[in-house]
Amino acid sequence: MDKNTIWAIVLSAVVLIASYIIMPFFIPGMRPELSSGVQNEIQDEQVAENSEEQNLAEISTFVNEELSSVGESTVLSEELITVDTDVAEIVLTNKGGDIISYKLKNHYDMDTGTGVQLSDNVNDFNRTCALAFGTVESKIINEYFSVDKIDDYTYLFKKSFVQNDGRQFTLGKKYSFKNGEYVFKLDVLIHTDDSNGLGKNDVAYTIRTSPQLGPHYDPKQNRYETRQFVTYNGSKSKRVVLSQGQFKRFDKDFIWNGIAGKYFVELMIPSAPETINSGYYSSKVEVNNYSNAQAFIERKSFNSGDIQDTYYMYFGPRNENDLKRYNIPENNAWGIGGKKVTDCLQSSGWLSWLERILKVFLEVLHKVVPNWGLSIIIMTLIIKIILFPLSKKQSMGTLKMQELQPKMQALQEKYKNDQQKLQAETAKLYQEAGYNPASGCLPMLFQFLLVLAMYNLFNNYFEFRGAMFIPHWIPDLSAGDSVYTIQKFAIPFIGNQIRILPVIYVATQLISGKITQYGQTGAQNNASMKFMMYGMPLIFFFIFYNAPAGLLLYWLTSNVLQTIQQLIINNMMKKKKSEIQNNKNVAGKPQKTLPPKNKRK
Repeated sequence: MDKNTIWAIVLSAVVLIASYIIMPFFIPGMRPELSSGVQNEIQDEQVAENSEEQNLAEISTFVNEELSSVGESTVLSEELITVDTDVAEIVLTNKGGDIISYKLKNHYDMDTGTGVQLSDNVNDFNRTCALAFGTVESKIINEYFSVDKIDDYTYLFKKSFVQNDGRQFTLGKKYSFKNGEYVFKLDVLIHTDDSNGLGKNDVAYTIRTSPQLGPHYDPKQNRYETRQFVTYNGSKSKRVVLSQGQFKRFDKDFIWNGIAGKYFVELMIPSAPETINSGYYSSKVEVNNYSNAQAFIERKSFNSGDIQDTYYMYFGPRNENDLKRYNIPENNAWGIGGKKVTDCLQSSGWLSWLERILKVFLEVLHKVVPNWGLSIIIMTLIIKIILFPLSKKQSMGTLKMQELQPKMQALQEKYKNDQQKLQAETAKLYQEAGYNPASGCLPMLFQFLLVLAMYNLFNNYFEFRGAMFIPHWIPDLSAGDSVYTIQKFAIPFIGNQIRILPVIYVATQLISGKITQYGQTGAQNNASMKFMMYGMPLIFFFIFYNAPAGLLLYWLTSNVLQTIQQLIINNMMKKKKSEIQNNKNVAGKPQKTLPPKNKRK
């Protein structure tokens, strides 16, 4: 168990904190011109939402009425629009026609006590769903748009622009929301007054996610939180953990991309992926020394007069129950399907099958014992009981190896110049003794794989978020426990939270290591063994200090059960050693010879 724990901890230390953004530059070839006169309303088409005829009619109506409104200049001011659905509260601004707030109603930020703000780190130069003409390096549109309210859940922002060569084009951004859906639809409508289309460097415009994905976190303190660029090309997904200051192009084909945190995700799903030029991800620091975490999509330039691009935007929990609805059209109001958005979930990669089994097992236990903390403890206990025969076999194999050690040393001395003969004689010795060297490795390998899968499950399981175990001590299994908060300063490498769970964990680790090494020849005097016994738990203390309580509870429970298990195995090994020693003593005693019997004459 010690070796498995060490490997799992090394993986946990690799967790990187990230987030990103790009500070773009405005394309000099285009100059926005303020809308003029009284803006005419766009007719609300009554044709079906998904029909091609309706899309073309909407573009034509939008273009004709918008262009006919050009007249005397009218200065617009910022207007904020709030849209309330049963899952989110969204605030739109007519400045660029963007989102400046996207709060989830059913998921709370433990630090603020309000809904999780997915539209984090918004500023005047970077907003959620902001559009920039040209490449990803261009500045976002910061001009005021006119606003048409189609209904309580649908708003259209529109504006006319004039290029330096005098050619005119019109831009519209239409947001459509629905109750019960974490997906909203963003339509980008563009009309040019000739057939030259729109584009610079083969890119018409760039669209983006939020500058940063909430809830807000401190990457120096919360090492178990990450930001990832996620994408899917129709056959396989890719996840890139972001570190600070990145800005990279993803030049492969994709059908969606986005940014994922530990528990929440933002995905951009274009209805026509073939129109996409490239994807980008960035984690540049833009404001307040806080890295952004942002994904971009560049739309190819076009030559036609009218276009209407549709993007389905998933802003919500990164959990299977909410995401899987969008894999099948019949399960969601938008009719989205075949996109396999569940591939944005965090998983153990090739061990994901094992993680799924453990997840189902954990959820079954939770139905019987409706407390996630107790479910973790019971699950760890059951798995330890199931694996006990393997642990016993591994320990007994070690004892057998110790028994064969003198004979092996004799063989090594005898055949030190003939490696082939040494291997043959060693195999013969193993066969005669009934010992299989792989018998000790295979149980260890299986347990190691199991620990990796359980580590990822307990570290990322969405249901642990906000799940209470013990009131006033462990109120949230997705965060560290806390008994006191230091107000005036923070302790280096620890922070301002005083926690008890890491202390108990390290104590159980020390005891478990001591018991495990008990009776091993030379273990107490070996320098590397001493470091493993005393040095590693100290390192674990700092690595695990701010770990999620659910993960730490698993390690702590595992250590306690490992100690009990090892005490049982040590007692069995002690009896086995005594038996072996008695057999040696009997075999070493000289046999008594009986006097010859007198022959009868």
